[in-house]
Amino acid sequence: MSVQERKQRERAERERLIVATARELAEQQGWDAVTTRRLAERIEYSQPVLYSHFRGKREIIGAVALEGATEMAAAIRAATAAADGPRTRVTALARTYLDFAARNPAVYDALFRLDGGLAFAQEDTPEPLKDAFAALLESLAEVAGDDVHPGVFTETFWAALHGLATLTRAGRLPPEYAEQRVELLVDRLAVV
Repeated sequence: MSVQERKQRERAERERLIVATARELAEQQGWDAVTTRRLAERIEYSQPVLYSHFRGKREIIGAVALEGATEMAAAIRAATAAADGPRTRVTALARTYLDFAARNPAVYDALFRLDGGLAFAQEDTPEPLKDAFAALLESLAEVAGDDVHPGVFTETFWAALHGLATLTRAGRLPPEYAEQRVELLVDRLAVV
């Protein structure tokens, strides 16, 4: 291995450490606790080292969001691949999405609430975000209905899931009706 390859590998490892540490800190204490000073202390590098990887917290949030989008897409695909039939797939998708949001609140915030400097629904949208949407579209396109654009249906279903995730987390929806909400969403929106 050349010196340059070793330096590139070390740089990539530092970047993964920064992102993992930011994510861990955000999950434990919220995004307000994530500062370059605290990250530098936790990873035992100077703040200039952090800034050599990320220009600031916004880019770190974006990196966490991209990592989270990849994980969410994989979870949705795994859940829907194991499901038999369109209704079961859509139900598995909804449950998996809501479970991901509940188990990873800081990542979910990085994806959908905070400014990570990422473009959504644009030509320059990063591939992990496109792939997360594609994971939704793969199961939802088949239940959109005859005269409904599959992408628009997916956006609408996603918006409903996001609303459920956000309102549940904020304590605005009683948790005992969570399963009923999923069933209602699938029964009323999806043509199965």
